[in-house]
Amino acid sequence: MKLNWRLPSRNKHSNLAVKLAVSILLVGLAFRLLFSRSEELTPNVANAVAEKSEATKPTESDEVSPQFDSTGAEDENASADECDLFSGDWIPHRSSPVYTNQSCSFIETHQNCMGNGRPDKGYLYWRWKPRNCELPPFSGRRFLKFMRNKAWALIGDSISRNHVQSLLCMLSTVEQPIHVYHDKEYKSRRWHFPSYNFNISVIWTPFLVKAAIFEDYNGVSTSEVKLHLDKLDTNWTSLYPNLDYMIISTGKWFLKTSIYYENGRAVGCHNCNKEDIPEVGFEFAYRKTLHNVMNFIAKSKHKGLIFFRTSTPDHFENGEWHNGGTCRRTAPVKEGEIELKDVNRVLRDIELNEYKKASAIAANNGVDLKLLDFTNLLLTRPDGHPGPYREFYPFSKDKNAKVQNDCLHWCLPGPIDTWNDLIMEIAVNAS
Repeated sequence: MKLNWRLPSRNKHSNLAVKLAVSILLVGLAFRLLFSRSEELTPNVANAVAEKSEATKPTESDEVSPQFDSTGAEDENASADECDLFSGDWIPHRSSPVYTNQSCSFIETHQNCMGNGRPDKGYLYWRWKPRNCELPPFSGRRFLKFMRNKAWALIGDSISRNHVQSLLCMLSTVEQPIHVYHDKEYKSRRWHFPSYNFNISVIWTPFLVKAAIFEDYNGVSTSEVKLHLDKLDTNWTSLYPNLDYMIISTGKWFLKTSIYYENGRAVGCHNCNKEDIPEVGFEFAYRKTLHNVMNFIAKSKHKGLIFFRTSTPDHFENGEWHNGGTCRRTAPVKEGEIELKDVNRVLRDIELNEYKKASAIAANNGVDLKLLDFTNLLLTRPDGHPGPYREFYPFSKDKNAKVQNDCLHWCLPGPIDTWNDLIMEIAVNAS
């Protein structure tokens, strides 16, 4: 603590003034010593309740990266209004996840890292700590009570599906939902929590606009994607008016080879190598798509809460999905240790620009549009992907086997569970 002294001007009472100043100085020094001592005690006293579940070592076998501060000390002078939930650090946390692959039946095989034999478990023992405030852990019971008689939807691609599975796993610790709907390929689905009359859906629409897609389970395409940039996908727009809460996102699918259409006419493409169609790049399509999506939302006069989520980073190293890229890290990294890839930065810049333009229009129309900026939060979690453990015990027959790695989606349980902590905090406070 720094004390700012201001001495009185010299006059005929200077001797008295000097004595007074010395007295004040001695009192100040004593106070400073006392305050300094109390600061040393703060982590053990003031944070005893708030941080009681943290540890410097998650398990006996999995070492914690030493650069993370396990105290989670916060700025006590920061108000709730100054809190940036998306700016923080991953800190050690000794408590086990609230669910496992055995207790939750909603985890798809290729996100079931524990069930598929991933040998390390340290990636499970971290929690997100905003730097200037406290983030309460997700409470399934509190969430369901708050969402009574409401309808949620997560709208987008396989990351949205990854997220809805995480949310269902956490909510199922309170009540098991009933599966009430699925499309032909089980990509769009809906569940119902009868005790709370609460519905939650995942709506499969990887481009958010009308698209013809030709690819298999492993993402191998037999033809270019055909995207109609001026036609929003009715899979989500038809349900939009009846939703109380939704999280809308897209991203990586725009990197695929595609031909772009407007008014039924091809206007450009990305990597299509066709002489009669100009190469305009994925940025062209992404910007136009998000512009149209955001305009639709901002001008809709919808009275629910709408989140737009930024695209998530992948952590392929020494290659990409299609040419042998891997992700072998087993602990979080420091902020700045991993740079956002150029292509991810382009996607993010377009997202932030289009959101900024639309949010002003939305505010004028009474539309509650909020940004979920999870990009940097997950950038420092290269340890949270399935990697080769998207398959069941991939090295059981050959320890040197070459297998497909998944460094895009997230293990369940895993870092993506933290999204639910933040979303509940924002949704509850926004009401």
